[in-house]
Amino acid sequence: MKKTLFDKIWDAHVVESIPNGPDILYIDKHLIHEVTSPQAFQELKDRNIPVFRPDKTVATADHNTPTENQHLPVKDLLSRKQLKELTQNCEENKITLYGLGHPYNGIVHVMAPELGITQPGMTMVCGDSHTSTHGAFGTIAFGIGTSQVAQVFASQSVLVEKPKKLRVNVNGKLKKGVTPKDIILYIISELGTNSGTGYFCEYAGNVFEEMSMEGRMTVCNMSIEMGARGGLIAPDQTTYDYVEGREFAPKGEAFEKLKTYWESLKTDEGAEFDQEYTFEAEAIEPMVTYGTNPGMGIKISQAIPVNESKSSGKALAYMGFTAGESLIDKPINYIFIGSCTNSRIEDFRIAANYIKGKKKAENVNALIVPGSRQVAAQIEAEGLHTIFEEAGFQLRQPGCSACLAMNDDKIPAGEYCVSTSNRNFEGRQGQGSRTILASPLTAAATAIAGKIVDFTKHLN
Repeated sequence: MKKTLFDKIWDAHVVESIPNGPDILYIDKHLIHEVTSPQAFQELKDRNIPVFRPDKTVATADHNTPTENQHLPVKDLLSRKQLKELTQNCEENKITLYGLGHPYNGIVHVMAPELGITQPGMTMVCGDSHTSTHGAFGTIAFGIGTSQVAQVFASQSVLVEKPKKLRVNVNGKLKKGVTPKDIILYIISELGTNSGTGYFCEYAGNVFEEMSMEGRMTVCNMSIEMGARGGLIAPDQTTYDYVEGREFAPKGEAFEKLKTYWESLKTDEGAEFDQEYTFEAEAIEPMVTYGTNPGMGIKISQAIPVNESKSSGKALAYMGFTAGESLIDKPINYIFIGSCTNSRIEDFRIAANYIKGKKKAENVNALIVPGSRQVAAQIEAEGLHTIFEEAGFQLRQPGCSACLAMNDDKIPAGEYCVSTSNRNFEGRQGQGSRTILASPLTAAATAIAGKIVDFTKHLN
């Protein structure tokens, strides 16, 4: 029987299928952070159940962490309490924790891939919706709720309905200035935020095959924003080259043996999907959002749609925009390059390449936040920190930062922020803040101009 990539991995991890019900799915790696794990640990304690496989769990501190003075005690009392609880819970249950100050600390969906924890063919879960990021490796990775976090602690398995299968194909040659972030924003704007509901999405076509691992992670990260349970891309030589040699990746003969298995992880010719879409790469341009969900996106050269189905009056009122309006020349006072979507070294190289030799506009507060301590070290080793600092950008320490208002990095009410994060919901970056999602390149160009500009005209 011809199988999809998704079927091959899922079926290999089913412990038991309940007739007319969910599957019991074995989980290879369980990632945790300080926000969604305390209640699950408490449930185990109340029921006197030990963590079944602590060696399969990895913890990091990221959501509530400050991005300045990380060597000092955390000022916010709730954040400090959550971080302390994570430390205690990990110590009591013999779970590896990369806390603040550890060389491996970082955003959970940045540090796990860069350490070689994420590998093809795995099942991975985390109490965080953007766990779909890891699907870039040909991995079934998805976010789970707190009760499911407790399930995985107790049994290394999770009770879950098998999703349907969706494939999105993108083929052709990309235009100048189009990045992986633009590709996924374009797909979501075309299909809508509910198009993936009930599905796991495979991305296929030469555009994804030619993409770096960082780019693939950006695409899979935002699969959740079209409602999908997760996204995945078949592993190939790009994947193997990225994984090989990393801290917790298999070495030598063990790596070669696994690689032979990984090479079988592709959709069989003629395997069937429940839904399929195809796009031409030439149709995609740099994208910006204009509303309060990631599906409300337009090409930077377009105007906000007048079509009511694409323009909610409530969303436009919140954003201070009107249907038919162009966002070109819209003054912007904040930009944020970071988050689990766009805080890897490639993102900062792209931004620095555009910024080099320029100065940010005086009206702009520009925040650069690496996704991990290792990315921060790369920024310094490559001299990118000098480019950012000379241009007037603020370079911070790693963390989720201004992606969500759970730490000190908030956008003031009424202000616009061109952000490389993944969600533009009302108040996502701070109460009353207005988020415009974009790529690191678009954010960098906005910071230099002090307004949204069609930078593609000035690219070499």
